[in-house]
Amino acid sequence: MWLTRDDLPKGGGLLMVAPDGSCAAPVPPAGPTVAALRAAGIGAGDRVAVALAEPYGSFWATAAAETAGAAGAAASLGPRGRMRLHHALGTMGATALVCTPTGAMDLLARLHLEFLLDPLDLGLRRIVLVGEIASRRTARHLAGEFDATVTEVVASPFSGAALGWRQGEDAPITPVTDVGVAAPGKDAHLDGTGLAELVEITPDDVLRTGLAAEVTAPGQIPAPAHTVGEHVLIRGQWVSLRRLERALAKIDGVATWTLTVSRPGTLDTAVLNVGFARASLIKNPMWQARIRESMRAVTPVSIAVEVAEEVIETPLPGVVDDQRGHHLGRDRSAIGA
Repeated sequence: MWLTRDDLPKGGGLLMVAPDGSCAAPVPPAGPTVAALRAAGIGAGDRVAVALAEPYGSFWATAAAETAGAAGAAASLGPRGRMRLHHALGTMGATALVCTPTGAMDLLARLHLEFLLDPLDLGLRRIVLVGEIASRRTARHLAGEFDATVTEVVASPFSGAALGWRQGEDAPITPVTDVGVAAPGKDAHLDGTGLAELVEITPDDVLRTGLAAEVTAPGQIPAPAHTVGEHVLIRGQWVSLRRLERALAKIDGVATWTLTVSRPGTLDTAVLNVGFARASLIKNPMWQARIRESMRAVTPVSIAVEVAEEVIETPLPGVVDDQRGHHLGRDRSAIGA
């Protein structure tokens, strides 16, 4: 069967549960992730700091410990707090860092602007970027600033495990597990070129990742540049648009909404603009508080709430305005047709 994130069956055994509780997948074998780390140049004796959200941070730290061996070390430091991360990197004597692209760029910016420190002093030799779609020239910029080898890894949206890796912004993905590409709106593998969605292939199912890119050479796996479907990737977290929509539908007076996602600096920002059907609700702080609380129940991603100043008399469908250019749409059948 061809499945999306909303269709995944409940797994058995030890599970990896997404931060928003929307997805529970069995903890994957570490082998593919170890292979990706080795391809990134991490090996015996390296000391690997992992700055990813849980449960993925612990999984990657475990794989990194296996890669580094008894002479090395690995630790899951979490994604928050650049000053704390900088201190922890020094404390453990890290030689390698695993983090999101925006996390690495934010650390770099703060080293220059807030801490007034030279990135070279950290002594990082390897940087592994995972969990987000990187902005153009990110890997090259980080490599120059840290004098480090930078590797991009595509991770499973379900388990967080590595699917493939690349070094070089124009290079295709080298798979470390069974993956393929498919037309976004058809349950069929793509043999030629064109817009395609990355899929994970398991013994029983084909899992649509929601990650998409343009295939320019048949047989190659391109690095994801877009997302498709009912989830949008914000700050390394998959936000369910259906859950957001259902949460807002329970709040009386909401006529429409627009979720605007942008990357004005180093990090993603998300703003939800809500239109009310009644003028009495526009300045009502209780209704705004209800919306903020409903967003906290939907996702751990911080979403600012704004209210349209005019009354929306006719209900309209919600809209995603992805100013990063990542999300192509919710309806897969209408994408790439």
